[in-house]
Amino acid sequence: MRESGSDASQSLGGLLFWAGELDGTGRALVVAGNVAGAATLAATSDADAQRQAVRDGIIDFLVNSLDEALRILKNEIRKRETVAVCIAAPLETVAPEMTERGVRPDLFREGVVRPEEQARAPEQQGSSEADPMNVRALVTWRVDRAPALWLPKLDAIALDCLGPDDATARRWLMRSSRYLGRLGQAAHLVWANRQFATRMIERVRECVQRGEIKAPGRIECMCSGTGTDLLLFGSQEESGAPPQS
Repeated sequence: MRESGSDASQSLGGLLFWAGELDGTGRALVVAGNVAGAATLAATSDADAQRQAVRDGIIDFLVNSLDEALRILKNEIRKRETVAVCIAAPLETVAPEMTERGVRPDLFREGVVRPEEQARAPEQQGSSEADPMNVRALVTWRVDRAPALWLPKLDAIALDCLGPDDATARRWLMRSSRYLGRLGQAAHLVWANRQFATRMIERVRECVQRGEIKAPGRIECMCSGTGTDLLLFGSQEESGAPPQS
């Protein structure tokens, strides 16, 4: 799985991705982090979810504390290696401890922490963030009804929104079902940038307004250091959340 995503790992190696709760969406996000070459952290107190993630090879290390997780993550981030660590503890206890310890993920899942707690200091901002549209981003989309019908339509929009230089993202999107398995039945995702996410959000909004997409769903764009852009569509309240910092 990780070898197939080696092209993406060249740009995401050395980044810490906080995937939050290791639920269904969290599992898909950890897989995406593995394929893209990031160092990924998740947490869950659900023993069944822990065992299943280990059996499926989604996580590399199951640990009991944030200290254990950080020892592993720091070493792998320094080497720019791919690793996935899960803390066997409730998310509600891990997230505040991360804040207290000053752990600042480069990418994080919407809702797992308050955006202001993850704001990066100006001196930590890389030169690549001068143009916010080029910031690397994990873009996910899901529908709440009839995914077999509507997810392929969203995938087609995503492929059309990818630029000519996004060969790795295009290849991943076309082949990801073989890596995500059952996880891919609920949500699809791709590593791209904010420019892609903006185009896709606008295209989906237009399709919903024309009645071409009728199922409720959501698109999330998780960007390094700048938080999450969100669109709820269908029967849900539509929202184009501004970049968070």
